[in-house]
Amino acid sequence: MATENKTQPTTASVKAFIDAQPAQRQADCRALSALMRRVSGKRAVMWGESMVGFGRYYYRYKSGHEGIYFRCGFSPRKNDLTIYVMPQVKQYAAFLKKLGPHKHSVSCLYIKRVSDIDMDVLEALLSEAFLDMARLYPNEKKPIKKG
Repeated sequence: MATENKTQPTTASVKAFIDAQPAQRQADCRALSALMRRVSGKRAVMWGESMVGFGRYYYRYKSGHEGIYFRCGFSPRKNDLTIYVMPQVKQYAAFLKKLGPHKHSVSCLYIKRVSDIDMDVLEALLSEAFLDMARLYPNEKKPIKKG
């Protein structure tokens, strides 16, 4: 039985969410938002209560699980800024070497502050990841079956 993703796009205000952050986080969120808007060509949308996403893609796994998720995004967490890099961070190792101080997991890149990293490198990384996602997952919505 298919289950709906816990994290869904909402109509909540991205501006209000960013404005509610501490001053330094606001500045960092605005910088990330502008960069991701440039890279994606899409407007920011709140996903759940704390993620800002850009673009979307439809996926369906062999198990039958399917859903919609954002192509790139970020979230200001308590200890770090989390940058969501789809499909996976590790395939962008050449960029990571030049980025500056960070940590990463499968699809998450963790930084303390935007000023700590090379934003040109982050933009190049996200641009490549966004194009990769467009090739891997070309549909933004669930395809309609014909006939």
